[in-house]
Amino acid sequence: MGYQRGGPVISFKEYEAAARAMKVGLQSLEVRGPNVALKGAFQAAAKGRTSALIVITDALLSRNRKQIADLAIKNRLPSMCESSYYVEAGCLMSYTSSDTESFKRSAIYVDKILKGAKPADLPVEQPTKFEYIINLKTAKQIGLTIPPNVLVRANKVIKDAPR
Repeated sequence: MGYQRGGPVISFKEYEAAARAMKVGLQSLEVRGPNVALKGAFQAAAKGRTSALIVITDALLSRNRKQIADLAIKNRLPSMCESSYYVEAGCLMSYTSSDTESFKRSAIYVDKILKGAKPADLPVEQPTKFEYIINLKTAKQIGLTIPPNVLVRANKVIKDAPR
């Protein structure tokens, strides 16, 4: 699920390549702003017999993360998201770079630039710290049991009600 422009387009192409390599079907559920038709996207998912949902990070979708989580739960769809904020809103899980670490690295770059470094001279960095977050309450709501050996790998397990 994503709004088809910029970064989300690149992300979806990467998911397509991975799905092809694993011989897994992938259905695009595009939503376009400013009036997001999420119910229609979930109806299309149900019609296409979708068995799981990957939510691509996008500003438009981020504003609607609670509605996405609620619709995924209602449709009993396990949801993998590119942001921990979605999991906190009620989606099932995310595996993504650490926001805290990314903000720290950004602050270091801002400091260097303010001290006179040329942005073009600074190296491009890739994230090095990742977080795996699981929402156990959501798992129970959709009838999914997360094995203990998966739970112990999570950096954070949400056990209380989605926000």
